[in-house]
Amino acid sequence: MIMGMPIEIEIIGPTSPRLRRTSENAFEYLMKIDERFSTYKDTSEISYINKHSHILENMRMSDEMKEVFALAEKTKKETNGYFNMKRPDGNVDPSGIVKGWAIRNTAEFIHTAGYENYFVNAGGDIAMNGKNADGEEWSVGIRNPFNQSEIVKVVYPKGKGIATSGSYLRGDHIYNPHAREEKLHDIVSITVIGPDVLEADRFATAVFAMGREGIAFIERLKGFEGYMIDKKGIATMTNGFAAHTNP
Repeated sequence: MIMGMPIEIEIIGPTSPRLRRTSENAFEYLMKIDERFSTYKDTSEISYINKHSHILENMRMSDEMKEVFALAEKTKKETNGYFNMKRPDGNVDPSGIVKGWAIRNTAEFIHTAGYENYFVNAGGDIAMNGKNADGEEWSVGIRNPFNQSEIVKVVYPKGKGIATSGSYLRGDHIYNPHAREEKLHDIVSITVIGPDVLEADRFATAVFAMGREGIAFIERLKGFEGYMIDKKGIATMTNGFAAHTNP
């Protein structure tokens, strides 16, 4: 459990000190990211920033924090403001960017260590490459938001990143920045497949905040596909999503 969620890392290869060390280093990296970005830890850098927001312009930030802030600002512009790190209480919460960013970085670290076949999953935000232990394509199940023990769709991202946002996962933690008091109840789950897990994750939060318009936004994004489930249990998918349902 890191960042408040189960983290799963699977690296395919012969058992060896190098593989074990790679796995341990990957988990250590994620724990360091949690220490820096957790809004629940008083000792984190983001908590310090929120406590001293009145001097934010003159504050010295770590390179990692600067990178995440820049990604958040980029996403805000690209989603017409539907992604916004600033919460209704005035604090900054980068979690809508950090998870996908950290998982992408972890996957790149594993790849650089010399492994071609791996799977990194942080609470449904997933990076993968190559094949699984059986030599087959990695598969990901999309859960039924009304019955989490049921899988409603199995997809094969084939090296792309995948991320899911939904009220059923963590309650009403996403809001519409353009109507902060409005509850988001039209849709309950949206899954995004993108070029990598960071790209999928940073748009998944924003398109959930868009409500029913979110799936149309994904349809217009080149290189992205989406699968939305509304409050009535009706699924809507982008035109190219079906291509990911075949291994």
